[in-house]
Amino acid sequence: MKIRRLSTQSSHFDAELKDLLALEAEQDASIERTVVDILADIRQRGDAALLEYTRKFDHLDVHDAQHLELPQAELQAALASLSHEQRDALETAAARIRAFHERQRVEGWTYTEADGTVLGQRVTPLDRVGLYVPGGKAAYPSSVLMNAIPAKVAGVQELIMVVPTPGGERNPLVLAAAAIAGVDRVFTIGGAQAVSALAYGTETVPQVDKIVGPGNAYVANAKRHVFGTVGIDMIAGPSEILVIADGSTPADWIAMDLFSQAEHDELAQSILICPDAAYLDAVTESINRLLPQMPRAEVIRTSLTDRGALILVKDLAEACEISNRIAPEHLELSVQDPQALVPQIRHAGAIFMGAYSSESLGDYCAGPNHVLPTSGSARFSSPLGVYDFQKRSSLIHVSQAGAQTLGRIASSLAEGEGLTAHARSADFRLGH
Repeated sequence: MKIRRLSTQSSHFDAELKDLLALEAEQDASIERTVVDILADIRQRGDAALLEYTRKFDHLDVHDAQHLELPQAELQAALASLSHEQRDALETAAARIRAFHERQRVEGWTYTEADGTVLGQRVTPLDRVGLYVPGGKAAYPSSVLMNAIPAKVAGVQELIMVVPTPGGERNPLVLAAAAIAGVDRVFTIGGAQAVSALAYGTETVPQVDKIVGPGNAYVANAKRHVFGTVGIDMIAGPSEILVIADGSTPADWIAMDLFSQAEHDELAQSILICPDAAYLDAVTESINRLLPQMPRAEVIRTSLTDRGALILVKDLAEACEISNRIAPEHLELSVQDPQALVPQIRHAGAIFMGAYSSESLGDYCAGPNHVLPTSGSARFSSPLGVYDFQKRSSLIHVSQAGAQTLGRIASSLAEGEGLTAHARSADFRLGH
C-alpha cells in the first residue's frame, strides 16, 4: 500500500499538511431532516413515538414503554455470566478509572475580605445525566466505564443509560459494565429517538441535565440539536493518533500503533513524525508486512491511504511544533526521553509517554479518560472528566460595610450604562 510521505523541507509542506488535515464536515441533508423530524415527534408524542421508532429502527416489538427498561437484576445477571477473566478485566479497569478520576474532584472555596464581605464558589454535581452507549454488535463496555464512573465520582444522583438492542440483541459486557459502574437505570432505546427522550423526557424516560457518550451520525446530529436544552459532552469526529518517534522503538510497534486508530473506520487518521528517514522506511516496511494479518485490513488500508502520513522533520523540536499545529486526540511520544518533550506540547487530548505507553492501554485500562477532543479541538477543550459533571455557583455575601464601598462603585458604573434602577438598588443600601 502507499501511505503519503511529507517533509517539512518541502516548499509545499504547509499546503500538503493542510490538505492532509482537511475533513469534510458538511452535514448530510437527509440525516438532518430525519433527526429534526424525530426530535419533534418524540417531544410531542412521547412514549408512543418512542415505541414506534424502536419498532422501526431496532426491530424491537414492545407495546408498553415500561418494558423498554431493564431491571437491575438483569445487569447483575450479565455480570455474573462473565468468565472470570472478563469480569476481572472489567473490574480492574473500573478501579483504575475510578482512582484516577477521584483525584479530579474539586471542592468549593470562600474568602473573607477585611470589611467582612464573603466571596466564593460552590461546586455541586448535576442531578441527572444520560449516557448513550452504542448497542448490538458495535458495543463498547469501555465507553460505559469511561463515561459513567466520572459521573458517579462527581456525585451525579441518577445516571440513565440508553443502549439500542437491535432485534433484542443485548451485549452482556455492556450490561456488566453498567452494573460495575453503578448505572441507575437502563433503557433499550437508541438513535436520535433516545437522545430526544433524554433531552425532553417522555412519560417513561426522565429528562436529564446532560447527555454524554458516543454514537453514529444520527446520534451526533441529535446531540447538536438538543444542546442548550441539555448539556452535551462534545461532538466527536473520527479517531486520531499522532506518533512522534526518534527511531528507538521497534518499527513493528509503531506500525501497530498506527493500525490501532486506523481500524476504527476509514476516516480515522494516523500520522507518524520522525527526523530519521531510514526509520520511516522501516515503519513503511512493517506496515506492508503486518497489514495482511489484520482482520480489518481493508478499513486500515483505506484509512492510511486516504488520511495517514509519515512526516520527516529536521529534529524533535520541529516535530513538537507540527504536533501543536495538528492538536491530535492521541499523541504518543515514542522517544527515549519523553519528559524532555512534554513542555513543548501545548495541544493534545492525551499524551502517551515512552515506548511502552501504547494508546490502546489508554482506551481501556490506564485510568485517564478515553473520551478526548478530536479534529483539532484539543486547542481549546479537554478530556471528559469529573468536572464535566459538576457545576459552579458564585457565592456573594456582602457585609453592611462592604455595601457602602461596593454600592458607590456599582452606582457609578450603572449610571454610566444608563441603568438607573441598578444604580438606585445599590444607592438604597448606602448609609444603612
